[in-house]
Amino acid sequence: MTTTATWDVACASGQAAARVAANCLRDGPIGKVGLEIEAHCFDIADPQRRPGWDELSAVISGVPDLPGGSAITVEPGGAVELSGPPADGPGAAITGMAADRAVLQGHFAEHGLGLVLLGADPLRPTRRVNPGARYRAMERFFAATGSAEAGAAMMTSTASIQINIEAGPRAGWADRVRLAHALGPTMIALAANSPLLGGHFTGWRSSRQRVWGQLDAARCGPVLGDDGDDPAADWARYALRAPVMLVNGTEVAPVTEWVAFADWAEGRAQLGSRVPTDEDLDYHLTTLFPPVRPRRWLEIRYLDSVPDTIWPAVAFTLVTLLDQPEAAQAAVSATAPVAGEWDLAARAGLADPRLRAAAVQCVSAAAEHAPPELADAMAGLLADAEAGRCPGDEFTDRVVEHGIPAALTQLAKGE
Repeated sequence: MTTTATWDVACASGQAAARVAANCLRDGPIGKVGLEIEAHCFDIADPQRRPGWDELSAVISGVPDLPGGSAITVEPGGAVELSGPPADGPGAAITGMAADRAVLQGHFAEHGLGLVLLGADPLRPTRRVNPGARYRAMERFFAATGSAEAGAAMMTSTASIQINIEAGPRAGWADRVRLAHALGPTMIALAANSPLLGGHFTGWRSSRQRVWGQLDAARCGPVLGDDGDDPAADWARYALRAPVMLVNGTEVAPVTEWVAFADWAEGRAQLGSRVPTDEDLDYHLTTLFPPVRPRRWLEIRYLDSVPDTIWPAVAFTLVTLLDQPEAAQAAVSATAPVAGEWDLAARAGLADPRLRAAAVQCVSAAAEHAPPELADAMAGLLADAEAGRCPGDEFTDRVVEHGIPAALTQLAKGE
């Protein structure tokens, strides 16, 4: 593999950009769908307690075979993630993930633990339990760069649903990536499910999205360029301008000052006492967390984790609005007035009338393509959108009536 040591320093950034652009999207048909769902893990008897790494590892080691084939991983703060394999369409992806969720929940319940689908941990202070070297280094990076609080909250107190869809035919990349971004605020409002963080109401419907918004926009902000006509070039430009977070060598070392990857590649700065390699560039891409991330496919990262009664409809809506031509046309029109309102969506959710109108139009368009087994879930999602209610409003009602610990215990028990 060629390394940057053989690049012409005068055009190193251009060569790196060409590598990023050439590998970020895969030309091909649409249809495959992958789902990833993160759930906060709580002790049912003591929701204030955060289960530790050894405890989680022991429980996971005994999980029966998952019928949908999902992989199980543990996030830095102990959230448990299921990552499903690519499936033929949203229906198959939803069916497989729901089956795996049921098995995993049952197994954790046998050990006194509940897997709660909320966008942010509403009760516990931030604390990392995953001892991985990458996470230790990220923690040090955030502390050194003035974002320790937001970085810790992002790593240990947030949870999301991620949806992976094909990039599609090359000729349609620009429209597809533009729509994936335009849908962001509307879908954030529709799925907002994190009104509390660390024991307090934050005043935001999606505290998870608020946390991400407090991090460096060069690493976590939207990728889309001014016109969005060339998403591969936009991603390459974004990647080279983004500051290097970690240098992966014999150990993972955080970078404690702002060094754009382009500056490292062209010799204006040195990290690890060397020039970067192609492997360094590839690793750098894994430290960038935009709401829509090109990974040969499109990884949609802006949804809060939402309850089992809701996430199938949310996932089906988003995939359908991107993969079904008629629904996509409706989504372009519906989201145009609010396409840039990321903060408004996180703060107000569907209480904002423009976001509510966009959500109603989008869910209605997707519902026309729903299979019978999702008809009730889609009808419920549409009714909530018409009423201006986000998933987190139900949790807010529980907290107001019972308090945070009792509300969490109810959810951990599946009530």
